Amino acid sequence: MGYRPVPNNAQELVPALVQLVEDQGFVNGGFNFDAKLRRQSVDPADLYLAHIGGIDTIARALLAAADVVAEGALERLRRERYAGWQNALGQQITAGSLNLANARRSCHREGSESRPPLGRQELAESIIARHCRY
Repeated sequence: MGYRPVPNNAQELVPALVQLVEDQGFVNGGFNFDAKLRRQSVDPADLYLAHIGGIDTIARALLAAADVVAEGALERLRRERYAGWQNALGQQITAGSLNLANARRSCHREGSESRPPLGRQELAESIIARHCRY
């Protein structure tokens, strides 16, 4: 996603807002719009309308993100994708108790899959798109 002073695509915002919903909101901060007239618009009313549209876009994305979290399908995909981190090797790596040389030896000793787990990006994006009906 490129730089946009005011959000105008709810579907692009949903992944970030899923995290916000899972974290149960902000501790500090919020949303910041770059308050500049852009393009050919020099009318202050355009800036006003852009901010109304931006907050509306955030609201629609937040509703979609809440639906995504409630459904749980995206979280199931995430757990499936990173399930390998729950085994002994994954736990040692995340705990910082395994250096790269030992991790390499462990992989050779236990054998490793030649193919990484599937990311299922298209499925994740379709889950998000399905909820962007607002």
